[in-house]
Amino acid sequence: MKVTVEDRSSVKKVLHIEIPEADVTRELDEAYKTLKKTAKVKGFRPGKTPRGVLERLYKKEVNADVTGKLIQEGYMAALKETELKVIGSPTVDPAELATDGPYYFDAAVEVQPEIADINFTGLKLKKTLYQASDAEVDVQIQMMQKNLGKREPIDEERPARNGDFVQLDYEGFKGGKPFEETKKTENFVIRLGDAHISEDFDNGVVGMNPGDEKDIVTSFPDDYFNRKLAGHTVDFRVELNEIRKEVLPDIDDEMAKQLGPFTTLDEVREKIKENLTQGYDKRAEQEINEQIFSQILEKTEFEVPDVMVEHELNGIIAEAERSFTYHNKTFEEAGITRESLSEKYRETAEKQVRRQLILGQVIKQEKMDLSDEDLEKGFEEMAAAYNQPVDAVKGIYGNSGDKMALFKHALLEKQAIKLIMEKNEIESVAPEKTAPED
Repeated sequence: MKVTVEDRSSVKKVLHIEIPEADVTRELDEAYKTLKKTAKVKGFRPGKTPRGVLERLYKKEVNADVTGKLIQEGYMAALKETELKVIGSPTVDPAELATDGPYYFDAAVEVQPEIADINFTGLKLKKTLYQASDAEVDVQIQMMQKNLGKREPIDEERPARNGDFVQLDYEGFKGGKPFEETKKTENFVIRLGDAHISEDFDNGVVGMNPGDEKDIVTSFPDDYFNRKLAGHTVDFRVELNEIRKEVLPDIDDEMAKQLGPFTTLDEVREKIKENLTQGYDKRAEQEINEQIFSQILEKTEFEVPDVMVEHELNGIIAEAERSFTYHNKTFEEAGITRESLSEKYRETAEKQVRRQLILGQVIKQEKMDLSDEDLEKGFEEMAAAYNQPVDAVKGIYGNSGDKMALFKHALLEKQAIKLIMEKNEIESVAPEKTAPED
């Protein structure tokens, strides 16, 4: 077998592969020999059909099978011979199998980029010293108060007005017929003024009294979040059942007891401050990471394989889909397509791949490895983060396989970032002051 490598770029290669005629002939002979044993051809006993007849009847199928085998075996042999670090699957445009002569085919591949040793010293890094304020804690307390609030019927007889919570039944029609996207719904609760359905709808309910029925014409804008309603005008038949008010608990120790294992409001405030501080610490760390990679990328050039970017991009889109599913929504309802997300996040995906490759190079050049103690600590930190027993986390990853390999590599990446930080001075700075309206 002959193999030549054509360089299209530093990461794109084309393998030109030639399978000797003798190998082609042997595979064809074996294929027809196997077929002869099983083929049922009228006029011939099993195992006695001449090859010429088999070729006339099954040549297309046999050639396809032999071609596939030659390409698979030839490609694997070419990889072994060239020692290319191929990532992803090859792109092969198979030629027709000739009756005689060698078989030629090309395999376009992408390879792991070669990255020179990275100089990660001399970086200018700043750590912002964020601090959780009492005002932020107050905002969190007020949000918790609102979550514990109850909606109770109002004490007076009056029509609905903006700011009220109303319980109502509705059904939407188009052309006098029920519209699938606005089918009959009972005991639906909305806050007037929030435009949960639309501003037209809320304005139509304002002024209604409990027991009133009313037809409300609602026009949905072309950019409405539910694409199946966008641009439509729907006639809603609405019956108002009840007007409710929001009753909030007092912010005191009694409210604290409803929030968890707390006995006083001060305990809640301390816990909130602790969580805010952890979030700020994580934010400061992420900002340093961003500074590290942006500065290293400025002085490190290498080509990124498309297959790695596509893999990362697919992960981003899959995560978005999971998030939408969790909230019982679809891309279609939000007017989003996979193509639009691909275009929007391709640059992000490429940056992520570049970061992974940089960290991989640092791990390689610094000969970094995990000790048993490092691995155990990693399991303990993950168990604490997800509030799970350590043994349960270990069971998820097992003792070997792809999951464990990815977990170990993630721990090594953390160590690589820590090493970079240790090799550079980090200046502590106060957070920038924001305008009051922010």
